[in-house]
Amino acid sequence: MKILISNDDGVYAPGIKSLHSGLVKDHDVFTVAPLEERSTTGHTLSLDNPLRVVTVDKEKNIYGCSGFPADCTLMGFGKLMDSKPDLIISGINRGANLGQDIYYSGTVAAAREGVFHGIPGIAISSVCDFKNHDINAVNFDTASLFLKKIVKTKDFLNLISPFHLININVPDIPPESVKGLKITNLGFRRYSEEISEREDFRGRSYYWVGGIYKGFEGDDKTDCFAVEDGFISLTVLNLLGGKAEKLDKWHDLANNFVL
Repeated sequence: MKILISNDDGVYAPGIKSLHSGLVKDHDVFTVAPLEERSTTGHTLSLDNPLRVVTVDKEKNIYGCSGFPADCTLMGFGKLMDSKPDLIISGINRGANLGQDIYYSGTVAAAREGVFHGIPGIAISSVCDFKNHDINAVNFDTASLFLKKIVKTKDFLNLISPFHLININVPDIPPESVKGLKITNLGFRRYSEEISEREDFRGRSYYWVGGIYKGFEGDDKTDCFAVEDGFISLTVLNLLGGKAEKLDKWHDLANNFVL
């Protein structure tokens, strides 16, 4: 397949490097990703600012873009590629995109922008602790291996209905520790939503919007529960708001999938 990949962590992030190396042997891979980290920027488009593109590796078709993740997707298939890709994959994100996080996520937005233009889209994340981890110790290769295998599934692209987005979250554990694959619904993640006030060297106040993860709500059919239980979560999202299609076929895939 011809695959366009992007992310919100930036073109030099280890997650997108792992994704590229997992796909490039079997597919025609083209990369357009932000030149700097664009996490939690949602579905922002640069309509009032020019975009600039930097060639990172021409031989490998890797490009950096000054814009946001959704800009990168548009720049990829709308300008830099000679034809539309068969599939857009965004990731591998550093951190979860579970529950309502999908609405903040630049990773999800990069894949969703492609879906709006008739291109099947997948967002994939490695569920690690965003603040307290060694990025070099994150098991990005587990997510990369999963994606490499699942896109080889017979008629995989036909499983993705028009205006549907596939959101995947992979536990930050070695491949042999993954219990399996579950087709899930969105849960809800609770945060403290605290705003930290600090003072600069001139005595002026400034603020950090953040918050601490406080756990999740939802039953054993949710994405949050599945990942917490050691499973890979795959959520089929109907972007038009209706019930997700072909769920029976997705469940069949999950029941027979072996990492």
